[in-house]
Amino acid sequence: MFGQMKFLAAFAAVALLAGSAAARVEPKGPVTLIYAGTLLDRPGQAPRKAATLVIRGETIEAVRDGYVDAAAYPGATVLDFRDRFVMPGMIDSHVHLDSDRAGVDGLVAGITESIPTHAYEAQVNARKTLLAGFTTVRNLGSGDGVTLALRDAIAKGWVDGPRIIDAGSAISTSSGHMDGRLGLNDQFREAIDIDNVCDGPESCRRAVRMQVSRGVDVIKIATTGGVNSVLGAGVGQQMFDDEAKALIDTAHLYGKKVAVHAHGADGIKLALTYGADSIEHGTLMDEDAIKLFLKTGAYYVPTLSTVNGYKERLANNPDAYTPAVRAKIEWRIGITGKSLKACYPRGVKIAFGTDAGVSKHGRNADEFELMVQYGMTPMAAIQAATVNAADLLGLSDIVGSLEPGKQADIIAVSGDPLTDVRVLKSVGFVMKGGKIYKG
Repeated sequence: MFGQMKFLAAFAAVALLAGSAAARVEPKGPVTLIYAGTLLDRPGQAPRKAATLVIRGETIEAVRDGYVDAAAYPGATVLDFRDRFVMPGMIDSHVHLDSDRAGVDGLVAGITESIPTHAYEAQVNARKTLLAGFTTVRNLGSGDGVTLALRDAIAKGWVDGPRIIDAGSAISTSSGHMDGRLGLNDQFREAIDIDNVCDGPESCRRAVRMQVSRGVDVIKIATTGGVNSVLGAGVGQQMFDDEAKALIDTAHLYGKKVAVHAHGADGIKLALTYGADSIEHGTLMDEDAIKLFLKTGAYYVPTLSTVNGYKERLANNPDAYTPAVRAKIEWRIGITGKSLKACYPRGVKIAFGTDAGVSKHGRNADEFELMVQYGMTPMAAIQAATVNAADLLGLSDIVGSLEPGKQADIIAVSGDPLTDVRVLKSVGFVMKGGKIYKG
């Protein structure tokens, strides 16, 4: 017993010395000073005029008023943006990096091109996104594992791209929006992997666990039909209560948030009733749905700029979509923005998301213009793409604002986005994790 006490005392002493040594360790890494003419360090709060960001290695060490004397940091790199607006790197909460194609073209590519081809395309799209000023994204659906691998490759520094929160394969019921067999003949249907398709509570629990085993960060499900679904079954609820509950409960059991594709109000309310963390699209919103958002604190991700992708593709090819899908697209174009106009004044939490892949990668900032057009202030739209999106993704401790200890994800633009949010379409400087990628 006495011997054990001596060992514990010695161990405690070593631990105390180690802790003291750790406390004395000086921060390491090269120093970069960014002089900002205007600094929006905490979106939602007033910006600072004439400020300095002190960056050491990958993180922000300090935020100072005025322009710090570089002599205080020997060897520091100075970036003089006294004529620019500086703010946090932006976050897109809804992308599909593995493709920039849709409609008939996307369907054909999906069955004729190899997985390695899709991997290269995903990397190209990731780089476009990063250079557009989006340093973090949430990728909501890629069945072949391409974006899961890309997430890890970017984290290791092998390729350039934004930080990725990935959902793996999105889940729906048979003939639901995520059923990859839709629109294919029987010969091809038999070859399609349907691990992400479920029917009944037990099957749905298994589908979530399959994605968890792949190492996903978030679970994506579809409680309604979709605009791009080849099946012409509308955009209303396509899942029973026990299935939605099983999906959401199982995801939460494993500590995963749940993003829910839902257009119709019935599917929105179904998802919110059982604890969804975000609703994607939310095209048809009624009073009961808004009350559920306010009660649960879930986020609404409007994805307004999908309509830009639809319009561009149809302008290039009137037959870009099948007749059944084209009818739903026309409906979506006509109704876009109405839900946001209803939700925002009521205090529903909004997170920025584009559904890029339906719209074009690298043009994510087009969403800002539509958000403002449909009722949000420029500051609120920027907040949706920074602090709100970081909160939704569970990353508030590292991104979303420019504060000491957080990642040095920083962009700079010419002009004032609080006056004209469209200037965010032309980002001149991009830093992610202290590394400069543009400018």
